[in-house]
Amino acid sequence: MRYAYPCELHPEDPSGFYVTFPDVPGALTGGEDEAEALHLAEDALVAILAAHVRGSEPLPNPSPAAPGQHLVPVSPLIAAKLALYTAMREQGVTDAELARRLGASVDTVRKLVDPDYGSHLTPVMNALHAVGRALVVEDAAPA
Repeated sequence: MRYAYPCELHPEDPSGFYVTFPDVPGALTGGEDEAEALHLAEDALVAILAAHVRGSEPLPNPSPAAPGQHLVPVSPLIAAKLALYTAMREQGVTDAELARRLGASVDTVRKLVDPDYGSHLTPVMNALHAVGRALVVEDAAPA
């Protein structure tokens, strides 16, 4: 899955903008101008997606950006962690099973999946490989 979600900017009186994500209820932020609001949008998005992970809930699927919407991608590390979480859910792989496959502790696996934990990318990619997945990074012009 491509972890880039469309958002909408809404003017706010007397000045500033607030941001909403149609596919991710609860992901809200704002800023004094469009640039600041969009800059803060990724943090708001990741906070709600991390809450889904902590709650063992499925992640919302991003829809394509409609005209007037902006696409907000998460960082490659967060995308890798979300992909690992999703693959484990889809395959019914527990933390203990992935730990066994990696020769690691359950605590290590929990950190690899946790978007709030500052992992290095390589171990997360190794864990993705252990569940038959890979991370693909692409560049794109901002929407």
